[in-house]
Amino acid sequence: MKVFKFIISILICQSAGIFGSIFTVEAVPDWYSTLTKPTFAPPGWVFGLVWIILYFLMGVSLYTVWVSESKPKIRKVFFIIFGIQLALNALWSLLFFGLKSPILGLVDILLLDIMVIITIIYAKSISKLAAILLVPYLVWIIFATILNSAIFLLN
Repeated sequence: MKVFKFIISILICQSAGIFGSIFTVEAVPDWYSTLTKPTFAPPGWVFGLVWIILYFLMGVSLYTVWVSESKPKIRKVFFIIFGIQLALNALWSLLFFGLKSPILGLVDILLLDIMVIITIIYAKSISKLAAILLVPYLVWIIFATILNSAIFLLN
């Protein structure tokens, strides 16, 4: 049963990336490549690699909370918050790339920043490991927020 929960946890998180790639794949060569980007913008290949790793870490965090035997009410709240932040994560690709709207992407990612912080706080109350696994994700989306802001301002 734990193996099943582990696989499901990973698939749930990776599905956000798959959803986002639907909008990203077409927009990168046709639209994103034409935007003025700040000098600190990483090359395109970095994003895919980083997100695969981050979605995996998020999945392990989700799994860690799922198999935890303690605090069922806090776990339930964690699952709701985790779901909200994952939806905001997937929505960003639709807004930024699908609608080609850096401003809508920025609004979304600012909300995502807040939700990930809240998710980490709830995760920590259940499992320190679950919280730690989400820290690289928080660092990356803060960087992505800065990048999104710069793209908005430059274009």
